[in-house]
Amino acid sequence: MGPLVFRTLVSELAAMKILTFTTLFPNTNNPNFGIFIKNRMKAVSQIPGVSLKVVAPVPWFPPLKIFKKWYSFSQIPKFEIIDGIEVYHPRFLVTPKLGMSLYGFWMFLGGLRCIREIQKKFPFDLLDAHYSYPDGLAAILIGYKFKKPVVITARGSDVTLYRKLPLIKNLLRTTFKQANSMVAVSHSLGELMVAEGVDRKKLSIIPNGIDSHRFFYVDRLQARQKLGLKANGKILLTVCALVELKGIHILVEALHLLQQRGIKDFNAFIIGEGEMRPLLEGKIANYGLEAQVKLIGQVANENLPNWYNASDLFFLGSSREGWPNVVCEAQACGVPVVATNVNGIPEILDSDELGIMVERNPEAFAEGIQQALTKDWSRELIARKGQQRTWENVACEVHQLFASLVSNEAN
Repeated sequence: MGPLVFRTLVSELAAMKILTFTTLFPNTNNPNFGIFIKNRMKAVSQIPGVSLKVVAPVPWFPPLKIFKKWYSFSQIPKFEIIDGIEVYHPRFLVTPKLGMSLYGFWMFLGGLRCIREIQKKFPFDLLDAHYSYPDGLAAILIGYKFKKPVVITARGSDVTLYRKLPLIKNLLRTTFKQANSMVAVSHSLGELMVAEGVDRKKLSIIPNGIDSHRFFYVDRLQARQKLGLKANGKILLTVCALVELKGIHILVEALHLLQQRGIKDFNAFIIGEGEMRPLLEGKIANYGLEAQVKLIGQVANENLPNWYNASDLFFLGSSREGWPNVVCEAQACGVPVVATNVNGIPEILDSDELGIMVERNPEAFAEGIQQALTKDWSRELIARKGQQRTWENVACEVHQLFASLVSNEAN
């Protein structure tokens, strides 16, 4: 093989058109939604020769303001550019409760016309789907329709929760069987997938990464000054949706226990929004914690580094997780972590020098927080560990997998 032929072959293999298909992607109304997928695929798209477009379906709903939760879907544009990436938002039918077993088919039908139009000008080589069901099932049907290989990345709840739902379990297994390749974001999640029928030979473990240009260690007092926070006193931080899964209601009970023990020289800041906010506000008031515990609401991703760096401790009390990016971001900023010992978290907190893992109850939360607040941590060591896995590292692993599949299809 001559040099010119070799260079041509390499160029053809490097050139790759990827169509990402997922409901978990930022949009105008919710710029933080699924940001970990956006960050991963943006990094992949920056590899020479790679082109990317995104189809991010949203539930169809008429623009009726009386239904505030659903009305917001109607306000998402059908096309937008997010951080330089073309994103299409076809609509699909949502039928509650028992109808969930049809979501994959509705999503496929809702996105079909949009994808046909994209295909005319962007003949994609591969479908990159995120979330096993319903997104993964819809992607399998799209891949069959357009005769393209499909890679599905499982994220957490799509396996840990959905494998327990009788109506979804078989659809999940069918999706696993039909995918050309499956990706898990942690070894723990991968083992659950194998138990549910994924062929180990077509399973890759590719954990998430962090933006090392944004999340890095800076002086704590400097970060507090930028946020207008007091220089003295300990700060506990958590960043999550205010839903039962994340355990913030248990955290508030744990903080009450610490208060009863006379441990009051710290503040807890809770960043995020969700359906449990009224309940949390009531708990905080009933326990007399208003001066110590603050519900901050949503914070833009680019503003999170100051919050991490201003904190003495990061907390996450989830009942299940895939690979929680907030823990990795906190680490990259040098912050020790107290978190529940579930799923992918032990793979992140793989040393006593990085944090403390606890059981999911108020007493264990309180004990872990008390211990962590009195321990002498090396923030520099934690930051070095947290900086090791970047989105650029992740992109190289993803691209290698994609290139292998596309090459196999070509042959």
